[in-house]
Amino acid sequence: MSDGEDVVDLIGDDYVRTILAETRESPKSVEALSEACDADPSTIYRRVERLEEAGLLTDEQRLDPGGHHYKEYDAALDAVHVHVRAEGYRVDIDFTEEEEPADRFTRLYEGFK
Repeated sequence: MSDGEDVVDLIGDDYVRTILAETRESPKSVEALSEACDADPSTIYRRVERLEEAGLLTDEQRLDPGGHHYKEYDAALDAVHVHVRAEGYRVDIDFTEEEEPADRFTRLYEGFK
C-alpha cells in the first residue's frame, strides 16, 4: 500500500478517477476501461499497474468462450478521505469488504459456465 501522498497524486489523474468509477460496481477489462476513458490501452495498463501497486485495484483472471485468458479489474476501495490540517493532511481509505471464500468460489465457478 502506498502512502497518502501517492494516493492523492493517483486520484488527481482523470484516467484513474474514471477507472475507479467504472470498476466500482463491477469488474472491467482493459478494453472496456480504454473505451470508457477514450484512451489507448497502453495508457490504461500503466494506470491499472499503478492502482494495483497502491492496493486500490485488484485483478482476476477470466476465461472467454474461445478459451483465451484475460484480466478484469475491480476497485478495492469505497472512498478516499483527505483531512486537511494546519500541520499537513492525512488520507484515509475505506476499502471494500473482503468476499467470503465460499462466495468467491461460487462466483468464480459460475463465471466458467
